Amino acid sequence: MDNIKKSFQELRWYEYLMGAVMVFIAARAMVIAFTTGYADGNPAWLTVINFISAVCGVICIFFTAKANISNFAFATVNTIVYAGYLVYWHIWGTALLEILFYIPMNFVSWYFWVKHRDREITQKTKAKKLTLLQNGICAAIVVTSALVCHAVLVKVGGEVAWFDAFTLSIGIIATILELLRYREQYVWWIITDIVSVGMYIAHFDAVYLTKRSIYLIMAVIGLVNWAKLNRTRNTANE
Repeated sequence: MDNIKKSFQELRWYEYLMGAVMVFIAARAMVIAFTTGYADGNPAWLTVINFISAVCGVICIFFTAKANISNFAFATVNTIVYAGYLVYWHIWGTALLEILFYIPMNFVSWYFWVKHRDREITQKTKAKKLTLLQNGICAAIVVTSALVCHAVLVKVGGEVAWFDAFTLSIGIIATILELLRYREQYVWWIITDIVSVGMYIAHFDAVYLTKRSIYLIMAVIGLVNWAKLNRTRNTANE
């Protein structure tokens, strides 16, 4: 609990502002849904799920951008409830990513981050960086797997198949890099957040469009933060 408290104390004013905007939009959707029956096409019960996902999701990415180990508690809750939203809307590729990959990887990543925590700033883990060759291999894997995923999703009738395919393939690579504490995870999070923003523009949902837009902003901030941490706190790249 002490590390979680330190993590909240480390948040900047703009993060609290983005969090407040997220809470307002998610709460507004709930009020509209329980008043009229639906909000942005979502039934009332689903807006409650969306509210929980929105709050836990933004806290998670605020903490992750600072390499705070506390992020995984909120990540796990967000992953579970967000998967319910995706299943409801038949976004199968991303739903499978959440259920079969993100949930178990939250716990595995938690273990690895704790194992390599900064000895002085105990709420943080050590940041690493990839070589140029390793970055090239990651890119090749993403493109190949996205093509395969798209072909499969088209056959099973998945909606917005290209968005879904790239979200799935990039999400896997980014999560593995996150587990291994590589700063380049944020290059891929930036790309997948752009894809996700596009998906929620095409399939409009105010709560998730706001949430993913905040994710995108924090992914840029996270890349800067992790590069600085690698340079100042883990020059050995261990």
